[in-house]
Amino acid sequence: MDISVEALQEAISIRRQIDTLEKRLSSMLRGSPASSPPRTGRRHMSAATRAKLAAAARARWAKLKAGTKTTPPKKGGITPAGRKRLSQLMKARWAAAAQMINGAAVAGNLVRQ
Repeated sequence: MDISVEALQEAISIRRQIDTLEKRLSSMLRGSPASSPPRTGRRHMSAATRAKLAAAARARWAKLKAGTKTTPPKKGGITPAGRKRLSQLMKARWAAAAQMINGAAVAGNLVRQ
């Protein structure tokens, strides 16, 4: 593709004419460019709008939390009398298991559970 010097000069002059015509057109249309570039970056919102959004969010949370009631924490666990009873029951189980193992060992048969 061979392009002569004359063709290049003509292309440059046409491009300059296009640029000047675009500038004239944009000034006629009150400074608005013929084609605006696509918007990039983040949109910014005013402080008043942010305050409105924050107030709405606080209202939503307040409404959500108004329906729930806090329950007092559960106290205690096991009473001393209950602990003593469980201890006695466990000691009885362990004694029965030990007696069963010792009885089996005396007879010569070790039985594992």
